[in-house]
Parts: sequence; C-alpha cells; structure tokens
Amino acid sequence: MLLRNFIIACWVVFAAYWAATAASTKRSVERQSWASRSWHLLLLGLAFALLLGAVPLDPLTRRVVPSGLAVEILTAVLCAAGLILAIWARRAIGSNWSAIVTLKKDHALVTRGPYRYVRHPIYSAILMMFFATALAVGRSGGFAGLVLCFASFWIKLRQEEALMMRHFPNEYPAYRARVKALVPFVI
Repeated sequence: MLLRNFIIACWVVFAAYWAATAASTKRSVERQSWASRSWHLLLLGLAFALLLGAVPLDPLTRRVVPSGLAVEILTAVLCAAGLILAIWARRAIGSNWSAIVTLKKDHALVTRGPYRYVRHPIYSAILMMFFATALAVGRSGGFAGLVLCFASFWIKLRQEEALMMRHFPNEYPAYRARVKALVPFVI
C-alpha cells in the first residue's frame, strides 16, 4: 500500500508540475495537425489503459512480477528517478516546451542539462516512471502498455526530429550524431 501511494504521488507531482508550467511557454509559430497527433495519442491512451488494468482480458491480467521488497525498492527508485529527470528536463527546455510537436517563436535548440545525455529526456523519464509502475502493478498488461508507450513516444520523437532538422539544419544533425535519443550511449 505504501508503494502504491508513493507511485501515485510521483504521478500526481508530475501532472501538477506539468500543469503549473504549461502556461509559461513561448507562442507557437508552427504546430502539428490533429491528424498527425492521433496515432501517438491513441497508442498512449491504450498504453495507460493496459497499465491501469482497464482491459480485463485474461492474459493481460496475469501477474508476471512477484511482489517483494527488492521489487518495491527498485520500483520506488525508478519512479522517483523518472520524476526527477522529468522535472529537470522540463526546467532545462523551459519556454520551448510543448505537449505537441511545435516550433516556438525564437525557438532555441536546448543541449544543456539532461539534453546533454539524451535528446528526449522527458520521454525517457516518463518511460522510466511507466516501467516502474508496470513493475509495481506486476501484470503482463502493464508491460504490454510499456511497449505501446514506447511506440507512442517513438512516433512523436520522429516527428519532433523532422521539425528540428528543418529548423536547425546545421546544428541538429551534429547534435543528433553526438547524443542518443532516449538512453545515453544506447538508443
């Protein structure tokens, strides 16, 4: 019960921080269409439905992670680390942030903070929190949801990268060659 409350608290802090900082962004000068967002949002919604057990199909409700102290500690550490990384990344990107693929007025290419290590640290952080939550829930549906969450962010990051390549044709390719997308030195 304590672990469950901790994970819920992490997600609530995440959502509250995002809501509190959403208004402090630059004006958008170019934004993706609703149609181009639809696959990303559909996959993300289904991912959270699977994580929360809202799809009560037998194979998805089976427990695949045994409960125990080691799993609880790992889960708490991953969830807290994901939350810290998300807030750090959100602070670093500042007023350039947007929930959708957007080019802001006077958009800057941010390469400081966690952006030195990965190009999309907010997605990395959310995936870490999602994985921690799937571990805590322990059901196969949570891990199926993790795969869909990853696919959703992969779609969105490819759209963002295309926009950055167009807007920063000299800087972004060098940054992209130097820094991995989601996991330092790996992905």
